Amino acid sequence: MRARVDGVEIEHEVRGEGRTILFLHAFPLSSSMWDAQSDALSDGHCVVRFDARGFGGSAPAGGPLTMERIADDAAALLERLGVERAVVAGCSMGGYAALAFARRHPRRLAGLVLQDTKAGPDSEEAKTGRRSLATRVLAEGAPAAVEAFLPRLLGETTHRERPELVARTREAILAAPPQSVADALHGLAEREDSRPALGSIRVPTLVIVGEEDVLTPPSEAEAIAAAVPGARLVRVARAGHLANLEDPQAVNAALRSFLGER
Repeated sequence: MRARVDGVEIEHEVRGEGRTILFLHAFPLSSSMWDAQSDALSDGHCVVRFDARGFGGSAPAGGPLTMERIADDAAALLERLGVERAVVAGCSMGGYAALAFARRHPRRLAGLVLQDTKAGPDSEEAKTGRRSLATRVLAEGAPAAVEAFLPRLLGETTHRERPELVARTREAILAAPPQSVADALHGLAEREDSRPALGSIRVPTLVIVGEEDVLTPPSEAEAIAAAVPGARLVRVARAGHLANLEDPQAVNAALRSFLGER
């Protein structure tokens, strides 16, 4: 389905009925990364997911894709769907956007799931690296993004034992338009420090991390869980930065338990 949000066509999907959980995807993927979670949770919940501007079936951002832009699009989509409050779940870039949603739209937040993400901003070195990569992607195309990110998006075990998932992830990255990858890299570099706001989060919060995540390692997840009042931490063995793809059963079990206890 498509919805026009602030002048841009946003591709989204709504499945099931019940309490709403809204999924925000990782960079540089699309909402299809949540297929296994949509299949598992739509029997008993209303599962909403959408492609961030420039990814999947959504129109380009027309500039840096900021975390605030993704968060505001999420809130506007919920408004269009008539959903007052939702559990918001995000992985990596989607986690940064979920934290922005918590800051900007707290009245719409019924719960928070932060998977393989962190609360702090980029260092100056990391910002420079993202901007340099954006320039390279525009010059060389999506293969430059594959080279930069694929080795670190998936865990060591997945690279060793699941070549089919590595291949699928490579194809997903290659499908992202170079301009959209560059726009998102600039938005990621500009993101706000969410650490000061963690203590003010007052909704049930689940933090999930792959034990082999090298981009946002377990120490980052532990820091979030320690700072958010009452947050629960789940570590996924033999998984990296995309734990929900690498071990969907473990992540689905954690989500079902979390949603059932709310």
